[in-house]
Amino acid sequence: MRGYNKVILMGNLTRDPQLRYLPANNMPVVDFGLAMNRRWKTPQGEDRDETTFVDVSAFGKMAETINQYFTKGKPIFIEGRLKFDQWEDKQGGGKRSKLNVVAETFTFIGDGGASGGASGGAGGAGAGASYDSGGEAEGGGGSPPPRQQNRPPARGPGRPAPSTNERGPISEEPQFKGDDIPF
Repeated sequence: MRGYNKVILMGNLTRDPQLRYLPANNMPVVDFGLAMNRRWKTPQGEDRDETTFVDVSAFGKMAETINQYFTKGKPIFIEGRLKFDQWEDKQGGGKRSKLNVVAETFTFIGDGGASGGASGGAGGAGAGASYDSGGEAEGGGGSPPPRQQNRPPARGPGRPAPSTNERGPISEEPQFKGDDIPF
């Protein structure tokens, strides 16, 4: 039976991305840490917090894009796979091992760069632009996400005016509050 290896994470970078190049083929690789927070209530009604830290790697053009647009503290949405690494401890401590996430796609999320620097996002809270590795092994091609501006679509001769009802215009985008999102 074939296995299924898929990881979906959303969190903040714990350190600036570190870009390097593989010596064999000069392929770009970026490594960064990601922190995800979880909040829940105990049966006694106490609020509890838990933070999980994960190391992430990305390859190819995606690695260069992440290195260019992300810094410590920036939010990111990652889809990828788990990779098990093993090595011999250089100080004679035996075999060491670690699970790592290899990013296959990522999405810009957050405030569109209001905290400084270029984020490449679409602007507006929660807006995002996706980037896919192109499905190539260990990295990919493709181009960075297009920069978009937050403006309403233009109405041309064949485009009707937005609908309205007693409460005002009907938005094409769903209106969610932070509490409506289940994660």
